[in-house]
Amino acid sequence: MSFEVYELVNILGFILGLALGAVGQKNQFCFSGSIKDYILTKSTKRGASVIMAMIIAVISTALVANNFQIDLTQSNYYRENINYFSIVLGGLIFGVGMMLADGCSNRHLIKFAQGDIHSLIVIVFTGIFAFATAKGFINGFFAPITTNETLLEWSSFIGNITMNIYFVVGVLVILLAILVRKLNRVISLWDGVLVGLFVAAAWYITGVIGADTIERVVDLEALSFVYPTGRAIELFMYYDAFNLVFPICLVLGVIIGAFLMSKINRRYSFGCTASKGQKKVRYNMIGGALMGTGGVLSIGCTVGQGLSGLSTLAFASFLAIVSIFISATITAILLNKKDELPMCFIFEWKDNRADYQI
Repeated sequence: MSFEVYELVNILGFILGLALGAVGQKNQFCFSGSIKDYILTKSTKRGASVIMAMIIAVISTALVANNFQIDLTQSNYYRENINYFSIVLGGLIFGVGMMLADGCSNRHLIKFAQGDIHSLIVIVFTGIFAFATAKGFINGFFAPITTNETLLEWSSFIGNITMNIYFVVGVLVILLAILVRKLNRVISLWDGVLVGLFVAAAWYITGVIGADTIERVVDLEALSFVYPTGRAIELFMYYDAFNLVFPICLVLGVIIGAFLMSKINRRYSFGCTASKGQKKVRYNMIGGALMGTGGVLSIGCTVGQGLSGLSTLAFASFLAIVSIFISATITAILLNKKDELPMCFIFEWKDNRADYQI
């Protein structure tokens, strides 16, 4: 059986999603979770995995782009008339929503797949508000910022900057050393290594294999989950085979991959049993809405900007992930003071001692 190029891209996107979902479920890979872990127990294990994923994503993407002549400046992270103010605002909004909802968009796909029904609320609200921000009434609400000529002009003074790879990797390695503390712990960060490689694989699928298509345009993109979640919901309601594209196949693959892994790795299969009381569902809805809106304004989520965007070395991605981190950390601290930051599972290093015990 032969496939058209765009069909092959979709199949590979689904397979990549299966792998990402399985890895994410096995070790509960999570950007927001790494912030929560440190605030609650001073554990840096999941934070180190995230930094490792960033390092591998940057290096492997550079190798793939150079070897196969992929022009990463053609991706959405280098869009024309870039508005850095919109990106920072979106990142701040996303970070708040991520902590209120107890997980980013990708994280909730995995939590839903492993049995947390509350995550379905987050997924639906994220998708609806992402679509509404990109094409609906919320788009008009933020238009005075996103299309503001003054802000666009100020942003143009900076331009679409590509950061120095040696500087970026160097900073990330220093951060990793601070979080790991012990060299032998690096071995346990295999999930971060794989997630980083998945980013480069996605660039290869869309940028090399997808470049040969003549039937349908394949956009140059990697891993991202906010707007694709909205598109997946749209496809579910108004099915059109033409709208089945790489990012939607990736979303579907993550859900199924995490579900299958949860049948093997039953430690997390029942989801999070920690409760925020009567506020849990409210936080799920508000958090999902904020992530949907913020993710579109910032051109991506913790995965879309923090891994895929950063792998292109776009300065916009750096601003986005820093904005997300700042607002998420502040929100987590405030929630913790109100005893509303749920502790689902303890994530410790394999030496069986949490960092705060060392």
